Amino acid sequence: MQFEVWAPQADRVTLHCEDVTRALERDPDRAGWWWGEAEAADGTRYGFALDDGPVLPDPRSRRQPDGPDGPSAVVDHGRYEWRTEWAGKPLPGAVLYELHVGTYTREGTLDAAAERLGHLAELGVTHVELMPLCPFPGRHGWGYEGVSLWAVHEPYGGPEALKRFVDRAHELGLGVVLDVVHNHFGPSGNYLPVFGPYLTDTHHTPWGSAVNLDAPGSDEVRAYLVESSLAWLRDYRIDGLRLDAVHALVDTRACHFLEELSTAVDALSADLGRPLYLIAESDLNDPRLITAREEGGLGLHAQWNDDFHHTVHAALTGESQGYYADFARAPMAGLAKTLTGGYFHDGTYSSFRGRRHGRPLDRTRVAAHRLLGYSQTHDQVGNRAQGDRLAAAFLPDSPGLVACAATLTLTAPFTPMLFMGEEWAASTPWQFFTDHTDPELAEAVRRGRRREFAAHGWAEEDVPDPQDPATRDRSCLDWSELDSEPHARVLAWYHRLIALRHEQPDLTDPDLADTKVAYDEQGRWLAFRRGDVRVAVNLAKDPAAIPLGPRQAVVLAAWEPVEAPGADGVLHVPGESGVVLLQG
Repeated sequence: MQFEVWAPQADRVTLHCEDVTRALERDPDRAGWWWGEAEAADGTRYGFALDDGPVLPDPRSRRQPDGPDGPSAVVDHGRYEWRTEWAGKPLPGAVLYELHVGTYTREGTLDAAAERLGHLAELGVTHVELMPLCPFPGRHGWGYEGVSLWAVHEPYGGPEALKRFVDRAHELGLGVVLDVVHNHFGPSGNYLPVFGPYLTDTHHTPWGSAVNLDAPGSDEVRAYLVESSLAWLRDYRIDGLRLDAVHALVDTRACHFLEELSTAVDALSADLGRPLYLIAESDLNDPRLITAREEGGLGLHAQWNDDFHHTVHAALTGESQGYYADFARAPMAGLAKTLTGGYFHDGTYSSFRGRRHGRPLDRTRVAAHRLLGYSQTHDQVGNRAQGDRLAAAFLPDSPGLVACAATLTLTAPFTPMLFMGEEWAASTPWQFFTDHTDPELAEAVRRGRRREFAAHGWAEEDVPDPQDPATRDRSCLDWSELDSEPHARVLAWYHRLIALRHEQPDLTDPDLADTKVAYDEQGRWLAFRRGDVRVAVNLAKDPAAIPLGPRQAVVLAAWEPVEAPGADGVLHVPGESGVVLLQG
């Protein structure tokens, strides 16, 4: 078997493969690359030593059976026998479900999660979006401090378990999207800087030195990221990738890294004959991200839309701290703007940033499905001091507001995404937890978390300790809630709304410009039209009289009993309730 590694600054590179030690040769055709051959098979442990230093894991390791600091292991992807023929699942018309493997079940493994996929298929979800799976120190964590970008976290089950998960998902008709992190590497178990200039001090990010996308040596770093992305899509039959915080990918080159990546993914899609897609998390509000390359964009296929989340959250809760300030001033107007224009900040002044932010999205060119809409995500729940979900603010007294959030998310023009457990208004929090094996790093994270929220008025003892195993345990979903109230009623509402999304073509119409909105800021109600479908939400406690016009209407779904409008065209919506109608 041939082994190779990029180590441009080394004078000697030695392969340690089981009990064999072998000096590698410089590759005459690729600057900085070393190669050599040794007998190896699936599971063989190996590593590289640079200039007689310690044996380190392979930067392109396919498996880290003993964790990030241990030796790498060979993975023979051809050994797995796929059960399911899979033609792919396109993004238009999708309903995504964000899932964290370590807390979706108490067991916290891919195999245990796979056993619960039937719930999602029955719910009507089309794609499971897995939070990051790359190895990280310890057993439990969010996954955003991973290393070894080609490998699967061993406590989750390793490479074979991921294949079994994808196979089962495809068997149920579910696509799989994987969250990948290219904007920084984990602080522990990361040996990439020893091998080459994977980081650069030319730019800085919230996590320190930036990933090297434009300084000397960046050609190989970009190739490393692109090829690891393609490996997930090819070797594991993943359908798409969610790209974490692309606004932190600092790249001054004429061809941006994201354009290079989208070009490679589109080429692989054509080669495999199935749809593949890239979904960006972006704080830029820049439509060029999701504009086709031939039209001057970067060619990504979709992006998370935090503006929609912020308007929904501010409208429901009244929270106005931090970045919610602008959205809370006139939340119904903010909802109307995002529902019809995609972004709230489209060149407008952002008080949180102290400057103008974003640029307008051309509704005639950008399909609505390219924006993901959601009322909750791992970030928006987990980055609250106590990890409280939206339902925590409203249950048991106002379950209708939970229903309104679902109504807005699942009938808006955007591709909807749910955060695991929201479909039954899970009572479990989802908190920030870590399992760092480095005591100094663990203490630094603990202090930093408490200091961050102390600035917002939280008492130190009220901020969960990320390193306490109980913090992770509290964050695991409680599947016994599904059959109890009010959870069962909320789950039935999600079932009905998702079914309507699949049944009514107007709800997946990609024409963002076709959405028309009316609202009453003081009355706290909003109604919008998508083709012949009418949606109304009343966030106030008192009933609302909403004029829909004289056309005859049929109620398709209502959280509380509602009669269709009479001859006057007025819809009477109970307090804290949502309604979906079809107007002829």
